[in-house]
Amino acid sequence: MGNENFCPDCGQANKGDKITFKSFVYEMFNGFFNFEAKFWNTIIPLLTKPGKVSKDYITGKRQRYSNPFRFYLTVSILFFLILGFSKSLDKFKELKNGNTEDEVTQVDNNNLPKTDLDSLETRISKQLNKPWIPLDSVQKKKIIADALEKAKDTTQVINTDALNVSFGGDTRLDKFVTFQKKYPDIPIDDALDSLRYEKTLINRFLYNRGKVANLVITKKASREQFLNQLLSYGSIALFIFLPIFTLFLKLFYIGGKLTYVDHLVFVFHTQTVFFMLLSIYYLIDLFGIDPQLWIFAILFLVYLFLAIRKFYHQGIFKTLLKFVLLNFVYITISSIGVTIVLLLSFALY
Repeated sequence: MGNENFCPDCGQANKGDKITFKSFVYEMFNGFFNFEAKFWNTIIPLLTKPGKVSKDYITGKRQRYSNPFRFYLTVSILFFLILGFSKSLDKFKELKNGNTEDEVTQVDNNNLPKTDLDSLETRISKQLNKPWIPLDSVQKKKIIADALEKAKDTTQVINTDALNVSFGGDTRLDKFVTFQKKYPDIPIDDALDSLRYEKTLINRFLYNRGKVANLVITKKASREQFLNQLLSYGSIALFIFLPIFTLFLKLFYIGGKLTYVDHLVFVFHTQTVFFMLLSIYYLIDLFGIDPQLWIFAILFLVYLFLAIRKFYHQGIFKTLLKFVLLNFVYITISSIGVTIVLLLSFALY
């Protein structure tokens, strides 16, 4: 029994009792990333032949390709890993270059860097010393002093404006944000008493959100943490968003023979390409090259147009019209989704 090449019950190849580290790692990742011929048979034509993989898959040629949902999940996870690594690398560069300022604070008009003031004073003095300016030393000193004072005041105004956050202008949350910014250490109930609001659960919650808003605006670490949470919720929301968008796609092609699942296969494939292009963008950025995002956006739009025409087999005019309408629907649904995710992230932060 121990010498058979294959198991008589399940047909699995007999590889012996010992598990090597190499085989353990391979089997662990093989089921998830599918490092087989199917992976390359899917990724290469998916990028180079818009719409072909989706068309082949729904017509029954599935053995050569990876499952659309599994492939989408794999590529999206790889994208978020690359994005996370890119952010970590940016933080490392900040530490290396010494740019580790964590907080945006209001600049005191009496504590501006002396080197900046000296440089400004030197430039003004050179201009005032030109022979065509008939000024005595007292007038020159007064002009220089006024210029330096105005420079301090200007810096203060710019930094103060940068800290403002608004939720409509005169809402309850705006009042809470303004008060909390002025008195950051006061307890919530005392703050509500001062503002003459009832100490209800909703008022305590909104005041706490005002504190969060000030933290996100003024502290870099809080801002990065909020963006990470936003990205995390956004990635989950995509799983809900794509099936909803597929419903609209089916409405645009309601007269055809394609089923909802056929449309869903196409949506998963095109969204996978979107993540692949974004991954390439961030990989290029990791190597020190400054990529232009608009180039990748145009590439995806061209790819999407060609994929729609190949998959649905319609003329250029019909394809172009539906392409524009679908993008309008996509942007509308995305805007609603982003707003919901933003509000949810802000509420749970």
